Amino acid sequence: MEEKRIAVLSVIVEDRAQAGRVNACLSEYGEYVVGRMGIPYRAKQVNVMCVVLDAPASVSNALTGKLGQLTGVAAKTLFSKY
Repeated sequence: MEEKRIAVLSVIVEDRAQAGRVNACLSEYGEYVVGRMGIPYRAKQVNVMCVVLDAPASVSNALTGKLGQLTGVAAKTLFSKY
């Protein structure tokens, strides 16, 4: 089994219509989510999210890829060494 690593997933949602799909993806991987914070930046009409994961790198990458495929959504992940 692949070793788990702490990761921070950053998500910017520019298309508010995708919010339901973003939440569905996060719920699908909910067992790996340590915590999340969302900030609606109304002046720029975007939502910024920070999600902390404790998961194998392949799982974190899969979630990042699913989110990044959504129109109007950008996602990047930063991994810890451990």
